Amino acid sequence: MKVSDAVKQRKCIRAFVNTPVENGLIKSLLEKSARAASGGNLQPWRIFIINNETMTSFLEHLAAWDSPETPAYDVYPKNLTEPYRSSRYKVAMDMYELLNIKMEDKEAKMKQLLKNFEFFGAPAAFFCYVDRQMGPPQWSDLGMFLQTFMLLAKEEGLDTCPQEAWATRPESVSNFVEANEELMLFCGMAIGYIDTEAPVNQLVTEREPIEVWAKFVEK
Repeated sequence: MKVSDAVKQRKCIRAFVNTPVENGLIKSLLEKSARAASGGNLQPWRIFIINNETMTSFLEHLAAWDSPETPAYDVYPKNLTEPYRSSRYKVAMDMYELLNIKMEDKEAKMKQLLKNFEFFGAPAAFFCYVDRQMGPPQWSDLGMFLQTFMLLAKEEGLDTCPQEAWATRPESVSNFVEANEELMLFCGMAIGYIDTEAPVNQLVTEREPIEVWAKFVEK
């Protein structure tokens, strides 16, 4: 698969089949992904993989967790301005339309939201952490690592969904994976094979035309 094809075909999958993913394949993809660009070669990503029986154990652990949790960070700015606010609103509208969920149906929307915390049925996943001493430049390194992983997964016929929603569950996740206190949970990554029958997987998010966000400077 060409890189350009992987970029075009990759999208966030929100319904997976239960076909297992081999640990060896995940390990290989992670090792290749570690070649992603990293400022100063810090390689700030710290990855915890859950798969097979461990996935079942984790979901049971999460269901039993009854302590309040403090989000690791704000996933979105609190006062999001345009055009970003409309972009975020539209993707939610498009997804709910595919699922036949009305905007006023809060119960159905919450039920869909909570599927995040089941990895949308994916059989495998990992959590991406970063040392708390790191700043925004190292967070961008995480993004490059994660994108590299997703493209390599696509090359192997796997699908993924990066999930910053897990940043709202840092205590329960860290307790299970036994992450050290100096590590901060950045996101989760669902890994598996797409459920081609699920309507939600028809969602293809729009992108702004290049004229909106790029300028060839001429002086």
